[in-house]
Amino acid sequence: MPYKWVATFALGSKKLYDFIDDNPLVEMHTTRFVNDPYIIGKNDKLISVNGTLEVDLTGQCASESVAMKQRSGTGGQLDFVQGAWRSKGGKSFLTLYSTYVDKEGKVQSKIKPTLSNGIFTTVSRTDVQYVVTEYGVANLKGQNLRTRVKELVSIAHPDFRDELLFEAKRLNFIP
Repeated sequence: MPYKWVATFALGSKKLYDFIDDNPLVEMHTTRFVNDPYIIGKNDKLISVNGTLEVDLTGQCASESVAMKQRSGTGGQLDFVQGAWRSKGGKSFLTLYSTYVDKEGKVQSKIKPTLSNGIFTTVSRTDVQYVVTEYGVANLKGQNLRTRVKELVSIAHPDFRDELLFEAKRLNFIP
């Protein structure tokens, strides 16, 4: 649908609704259509940008829960990750801050040796293309485990890089 704005829903002000109403530029469709990776992939150079909560050193991304407590649904995240790969020249980015502050006020890394116990995996490591933090971009698609570790450690907060490398060695991810 070239030159169209396609969506499943819109939430906003009366000004937004007036803009959408009878606007030939805007098309509303079901999620079954909008989130279909095959349909998404028909858009050349599609860029998919989604947030994630935690990434492990293999590249698995958890975007729905904190520990065993669900925070959101999967939405169309995996659909758009896969759709971007079907798109000629498409790219998929999963983004997160490198750290968070826990309940005790201690800074923790969001890049972990392994995903936290009980957290839900939203995007498998084999589907992830790029992971982005404030420290850079890790290119993971098609990479072996050693390269994945190197890439992810390079975008982790500097205070956690040595610890991540130590754990990667302990887990036999790297020599």
